[in-house]
Amino acid sequence: MPIQSKEKNGVTHLSILDEMTIYTALEQKNELAHHLKDHHELQIDLSEVSEVDSAGLQILLFLKQEASKRNITLSLVNHSQAIVEVLELLNLSAHFGDPIMISADWKTA
Repeated sequence: MPIQSKEKNGVTHLSILDEMTIYTALEQKNELAHHLKDHHELQIDLSEVSEVDSAGLQILLFLKQEASKRNITLSLVNHSQAIVEVLELLNLSAHFGDPIMISADWKTA
């Protein structure tokens, strides 16, 4: 499962390099949940997420909820077009609270 992890200055940087769909959800949830540690900072790069469905969105909501419970700083960064479209469609951008940059290279429907 393509999730890359690296530690830098006390922050765990994770990059999801695959779709976030029902087909990858269980493995991704287990791998990402492993990185939830108390009093820690976690940054998840979503730039390579090509597709996201409700299962993928549930993972992000789960991570946000668990991070909050455990006093973990969780940041979603470099949102892909697929992620932004789903967050905007469901009006969830404010729920996550992370800045979203819109790329001029994105395709319009």
